[in-house]
Amino acid sequence: MACSDTKNSGTSESTSNLADTAKEKIEISNLLDSFNVAVANADFDKYFNYYTEDAIFIGTDATEHWDKKAFMAWAKPYFDSKETWNFKSLKRHIYFGKHDDIAWFDELLDTQMKICRGSGVLVKVGEEWKVQQYVLSMTIPNDDLDAVLKIKSPKEDKLIQELKSKK
Repeated sequence: MACSDTKNSGTSESTSNLADTAKEKIEISNLLDSFNVAVANADFDKYFNYYTEDAIFIGTDATEHWDKKAFMAWAKPYFDSKETWNFKSLKRHIYFGKHDDIAWFDELLDTQMKICRGSGVLVKVGEEWKVQQYVLSMTIPNDDLDAVLKIKSPKEDKLIQELKSKK
Protein backbone atom coordinates (compact mmCIF):
# COMPACT_ATOMS: atom_id res chain seq x y z
CA MET A 1 0.00 0.00 0.00
CA ALA A 2 1.24 3.49 -0.73
CA CYS A 3 2.09 5.98 1.98
CA SER A 4 -1.31 7.54 1.53
CA ASP A 5 -4.64 6.09 0.54
CA THR A 6 -5.59 9.44 -0.96
CA LYS A 7 -5.10 10.22 -4.63
CA ASN A 8 -4.77 13.81 -5.76
CA SER A 9 -7.51 14.35 -8.32
CA GLY A 10 -7.13 18.10 -8.29
CA THR A 11 -10.05 18.77 -5.96
CA SER A 12 -9.66 20.86 -2.84
CA GLU A 13 -10.80 17.85 -0.76
CA SER A 14 -7.95 15.73 -2.17
CA THR A 15 -5.46 18.53 -1.55
CA SER A 16 -6.76 18.85 2.00
CA ASN A 17 -6.44 15.08 2.57
CA LEU A 18 -2.86 15.12 1.27
CA ALA A 19 -2.03 18.04 3.55
CA ASP A 20 -3.59 16.20 6.50
CA THR A 21 -1.58 13.08 5.64
CA ALA A 22 1.63 15.10 5.40
CA LYS A 23 0.88 16.71 8.77
CA GLU A 24 0.19 13.30 10.35
CA LYS A 25 3.44 11.90 8.90
CA ILE A 26 5.39 14.75 10.49
CA GLU A 27 3.58 14.18 13.80
CA ILE A 28 4.33 10.44 13.71
CA SER A 29 7.95 11.00 12.68
CA ASN A 30 8.40 13.44 15.58
CA LEU A 31 6.80 10.91 17.94
CA LEU A 32 9.16 8.14 16.81
CA ASP A 33 12.18 10.42 17.18
CA SER A 34 11.04 11.43 20.70
CA PHE A 35 10.34 7.77 21.49
CA ASN A 36 13.97 6.93 20.63
CA VAL A 37 15.32 9.91 22.59
CA ALA A 38 13.28 8.95 25.68
CA VAL A 39 14.79 5.47 25.78
CA ALA A 40 18.30 6.79 25.06
CA ASN A 41 17.86 9.15 28.03
CA ALA A 42 16.56 6.29 30.19
CA ASP A 43 13.30 8.17 30.77
CA PHE A 44 11.17 5.18 31.75
CA ASP A 45 7.84 6.98 32.21
CA LYS A 46 8.14 9.05 29.04
CA TYR A 47 9.21 6.06 26.92
CA PHE A 48 6.42 3.79 28.09
CA ASN A 49 3.84 6.57 27.78
CA TYR A 50 4.33 6.33 24.00
CA TYR A 51 2.79 2.83 24.11
CA THR A 52 -0.91 1.99 24.31
CA GLU A 53 -1.98 0.06 27.40
CA ASP A 54 -2.45 -3.09 25.28
CA ALA A 55 0.83 -2.67 23.37
CA ILE A 56 3.03 -5.57 22.31
CA PHE A 57 6.82 -5.45 21.97
CA ILE A 58 8.55 -8.06 19.81
CA GLY A 59 12.33 -8.17 20.20
CA THR A 60 15.22 -9.64 18.24
CA ASP A 61 15.24 -12.93 20.16
CA ALA A 62 12.54 -15.40 19.07
CA THR A 63 11.38 -15.64 22.70
CA GLU A 64 10.80 -11.89 23.07
CA HIS A 65 7.06 -11.28 22.70
CA TRP A 66 5.85 -9.15 25.57
CA ASP A 67 2.76 -7.22 26.50
CA LYS A 68 3.45 -3.73 27.84
CA LYS A 69 3.48 -4.76 31.49
CA ALA A 70 5.95 -7.61 30.90
CA PHE A 71 8.17 -5.43 28.70
CA MET A 72 8.21 -2.73 31.38
CA ALA A 73 9.26 -5.30 34.00
CA TRP A 74 12.02 -6.63 31.73
CA ALA A 75 13.27 -3.13 30.82
CA LYS A 76 13.10 -1.51 34.29
CA PRO A 77 16.58 -2.63 35.45
CA TYR A 78 18.13 -1.22 32.25
CA PHE A 79 16.40 2.14 32.76
CA ASP A 80 17.34 2.19 36.47
CA SER A 81 21.01 1.57 35.67
CA LYS A 82 20.91 4.03 32.74
CA GLU A 83 22.00 1.22 30.39
CA THR A 84 19.27 1.60 27.79
CA TRP A 85 19.56 1.52 24.04
CA ASN A 86 20.20 4.39 21.67
CA PHE A 87 18.53 4.03 18.27
CA LYS A 88 18.70 6.68 15.56
CA SER A 89 16.55 6.48 12.46
CA LEU A 90 18.46 6.28 9.19
CA LYS A 91 15.50 5.86 6.86
CA ARG A 92 11.80 5.78 7.73
CA HIS A 93 8.55 4.96 5.92
CA ILE A 94 5.10 5.80 7.30
CA TYR A 95 1.88 4.40 5.87
CA PHE A 96 -1.84 4.95 6.42
CA GLY A 97 -4.78 2.68 5.77
CA LYS A 98 -8.36 3.57 4.97
CA HIS A 99 -9.05 4.61 8.54
CA ASP A 100 -7.47 7.80 9.81
CA ASP A 101 -6.75 6.40 13.27
CA ILE A 102 -4.22 3.73 12.29
CA ALA A 103 -0.77 3.95 10.74
CA TRP A 104 2.26 1.73 10.48
CA PHE A 105 5.93 2.33 9.92
CA ASP A 106 9.22 0.68 9.18
CA GLU A 107 12.63 2.19 9.60
CA LEU A 108 16.30 1.34 9.45
CA LEU A 109 18.02 2.19 12.72
CA ASP A 110 21.62 2.91 13.66
CA THR A 111 22.07 0.92 16.91
CA GLN A 112 24.73 -0.70 19.07
CA MET A 113 23.79 -3.87 17.11
CA LYS A 114 24.62 -2.00 13.87
CA ILE A 115 21.68 -1.66 11.45
CA CYS A 116 18.38 -2.92 12.82
CA ARG A 117 14.85 -2.57 11.55
CA GLY A 118 12.12 -1.12 13.71
CA SER A 119 8.54 -1.52 12.57
CA GLY A 120 5.21 -1.13 14.19
CA VAL A 121 1.60 -0.13 14.32
CA LEU A 122 0.38 3.19 15.68
CA VAL A 123 -3.15 4.07 16.70
CA LYS A 124 -4.65 7.42 17.43
CA VAL A 125 -5.83 7.69 21.03
CA GLY A 126 -7.75 10.93 21.33
CA GLU A 127 -5.53 13.44 19.55
CA GLU A 128 -2.32 11.48 20.20
CA TRP A 129 -0.58 8.75 18.24
CA LYS A 130 0.55 5.78 20.35
CA VAL A 131 2.60 2.67 19.58
CA GLN A 132 0.40 -0.42 19.74
CA GLN A 133 2.95 -2.87 18.39
CA TYR A 134 6.71 -2.53 17.99
CA VAL A 135 8.95 -5.07 16.29
CA LEU A 136 12.74 -4.84 16.47
CA SER A 137 14.68 -6.97 13.98
CA MET A 138 18.36 -7.32 13.26
CA THR A 139 19.34 -7.13 9.62
CA ILE A 140 21.66 -9.70 8.11
CA PRO A 141 23.54 -8.99 4.88
CA ASN A 142 22.58 -11.72 2.39
CA ASP A 143 26.24 -12.64 1.82
CA ASP A 144 26.58 -13.44 5.56
CA LEU A 145 23.40 -15.46 5.96
CA ASP A 146 25.11 -18.89 5.92
CA ALA A 147 27.57 -17.87 8.64
CA VAL A 148 24.77 -16.48 10.83
CA LEU A 149 22.70 -19.65 10.33
CA LYS A 150 25.63 -21.75 11.60
CA ILE A 151 25.77 -19.64 14.75
CA LYS A 152 22.05 -19.55 15.53
CA SER A 153 20.97 -23.01 14.36
CA PRO A 154 21.90 -25.03 17.48
CA LYS A 155 19.81 -22.82 19.80
CA GLU A 156 16.98 -22.17 17.40
CA ASP A 157 16.67 -25.80 16.30
CA LYS A 158 15.88 -26.63 19.93
CA LEU A 159 13.36 -23.80 20.13
CA ILE A 160 11.72 -24.90 16.87
CA GLN A 161 11.23 -28.41 18.26
CA GLU A 162 9.90 -27.01 21.54
CA LEU A 163 7.40 -24.79 19.75
CA LYS A 164 6.29 -27.59 17.40
CA SER A 165 5.66 -29.88 20.35
CA LYS A 166 3.30 -27.31 21.88
CA LYS A 167 1.05 -27.12 18.79
